[in-house]
Amino acid sequence: MTTRSPDTIRTVPHEVRRLTIAVGAPFEEFRTRYEEAVPPVDADRRGALEAAGADWQAVLDAAAENAPHGFMIYWSSDVGSLMRLAGSTRRCVEYLMGNHTIAERMYRHDPAVMLYAPLRTAIYDDAEGTAWFAIDQPSTRFASFGVSAITAVGVELDRKVAALLELLDAPVPPTLTG
Repeated sequence: MTTRSPDTIRTVPHEVRRLTIAVGAPFEEFRTRYEEAVPPVDADRRGALEAAGADWQAVLDAAAENAPHGFMIYWSSDVGSLMRLAGSTRRCVEYLMGNHTIAERMYRHDPAVMLYAPLRTAIYDDAEGTAWFAIDQPSTRFASFGVSAITAVGVELDRKVAALLELLDAPVPPTLTG
């Protein structure tokens, strides 16, 4: 039988603020604008950098080119198409959106930040056909680590999400800029 000290398990309750924003545009139009502003990560280039053992500046430069507005899509799924098999008519696409060069600034303090990086987002429509964008406010996720440097990056991510929403001509929740 293994004996473990009490500090081998940590429980961290924390409050998360989910932001849901009526985007004021049709679902497909907003989805297209979002996917143009947040391009897919260039996995081939990233792999080549890893294989070459590139220096971090090369990684920073590649990410800046790949993510002109600060974010890349690492994964997406058209959940609505699957749910249509159950008779639902609502549309929903979920994404993992982020930037590994920003995540690294938190990772160096606590790799567990990767629970929340990349950020999870969704674009969906409601029963009336209104299109929505949803995201958990980054600072509320990252503040739970209790490390000021991680918290600061979370606040920076709030501002970057606000800038993205402005670029997409969507309302910006005051909590992202306050």
